[in-house]
Amino acid sequence: MRQLILDLLPEVPPSLDNYVTGSNAEALTGLASWLAPVNREPVFFLWGEAGAGKSHLLQASQASYSDARQDPGLAAVNLQGTLHAIDNIEALDASGQVAAFNLINRLRADGGRLLAAASVPPLRLALREDLRTRLGSGLVYRLQPLSDPEKLAALAEQARARGLVLPAEAFNYLFARAPRDMRSLTALLIAIDRYSLEHKRPITLPLLREVLQSSLDF
Repeated sequence: MRQLILDLLPEVPPSLDNYVTGSNAEALTGLASWLAPVNREPVFFLWGEAGAGKSHLLQASQASYSDARQDPGLAAVNLQGTLHAIDNIEALDASGQVAAFNLINRLRADGGRLLAAASVPPLRLALREDLRTRLGSGLVYRLQPLSDPEKLAALAEQARARGLVLPAEAFNYLFARAPRDMRSLTALLIAIDRYSLEHKRPITLPLLREVLQSSLDF
């Protein structure tokens, strides 16, 4: 169901403003300060479990973005530019680790910067020692995933912003039946809004059931 729901989500570029902060205010503030042109700290490292928003923040940074899960050798990396981001850096293969190490050294020499993310902190990465040392030499922040109450609050705020009136039990109903990551929940909320408008019906539990079923049949 998750991919089918995501297919309904319009292309809204990730930004620092549309990141749902939760308990990550310190990390978000630190990243915003690091991204300022006057900052010359060469490495900023984010780590945390899936769903914490690491990829969102890396893509929001306006850096030259690479995903090591998709390109473990960093073969497609554009070496131009002074701001790079490598997501899922723990997935680098041997050649990718060499490329990342050389990239960091080049950025340090040229006054550039690297933003990296992984599921574990630098010292626990199963990567070559010199690369781990480079990645851990800068600012390191852990991102915490949103708790269920924080997701509910964020979803309720998004509903209010869209002018949606949902029955009190709607959010718990969706939580029990849909993927719980914020991207999927946001996509589902947009689908509910569209469905309600297209059919000129108020949002009720029967309507929510229809939207979920149409997502499955999409």
